[in-house]
Amino acid sequence: MAYQNMGEGALNYTPCRYGNSKLLFRGPQKDLDAPYVAFLGGTETYGKFVEMPFPTLVETSLGVTAVNLGCVNGGVDVFLSDETVLDICRKAEVTVLQIPGAQNISNRFYTVHARRNDRFLRASDELQQLYHNIDFTDFNFTRHLLHTLGAASSKKFAIVREELRRAWTARMETMVEKLHGDVVLLWLSDHAPDDGAACDAIAGDPLFVNREMVEGLRPLVKDVIEVVATKDEIATGYELMVHSDLDAPAAREMLGPVAHAGAAGVLREALLPYV
Repeated sequence: MAYQNMGEGALNYTPCRYGNSKLLFRGPQKDLDAPYVAFLGGTETYGKFVEMPFPTLVETSLGVTAVNLGCVNGGVDVFLSDETVLDICRKAEVTVLQIPGAQNISNRFYTVHARRNDRFLRASDELQQLYHNIDFTDFNFTRHLLHTLGAASSKKFAIVREELRRAWTARMETMVEKLHGDVVLLWLSDHAPDDGAACDAIAGDPLFVNREMVEGLRPLVKDVIEVVATKDEIATGYELMVHSDLDAPAAREMLGPVAHAGAAGVLREALLPYV
């Protein structure tokens, strides 16, 4: 069953807000008085173009309320600055945190938008000195910036990538600490964290995150769940996504409902002890 030709807005995300948060989340809004599992993450957690994202599938299979706090293009920064979100997660039975990429966080080289973390705002003096021939006013998005930096100089870009990894590690440690360690990390990707070439490339998600970074967080969390979608699962999932023709390129970047179903199955078993 293909949905590519359905009109704009064919999938209703029923957007909602919680408390004083300025972020829009995927609805319907859930009752926070009942026991619940919080799902924190980026575009995949939100379930863009997916009718039944993995938080919804887990809710159905476990019979426990799932609060989807996925934020499209959200990085660590957007959640660390939102006390409403942090408080919702602290009161959850457990929080599933989809491991984010390292590109959408402010760091020593550049600053991102506080809520739309994929938006590049400004380059630091240090980055301008490192890449003195690049006009940084040309960039609006972090991936465009990184592609250009990587193409300009692989040697210089290795310095930038290492800074992003360092900033990611520090920020993720702070996030887990703020959530009091009641966290299950979810690696959801088209490659494993052991795939060095894929983890170094400016492609896929979570960008630049590798095994060493994930293992560094393992002692701080309840569990680490790894789900790697195959090419066939992603291709099949694309045919089941709900999107307009205009959104087809963006949908191609997503893992799709088959991968979401696989993640939900693994998460169901992992979350049983907490609900």
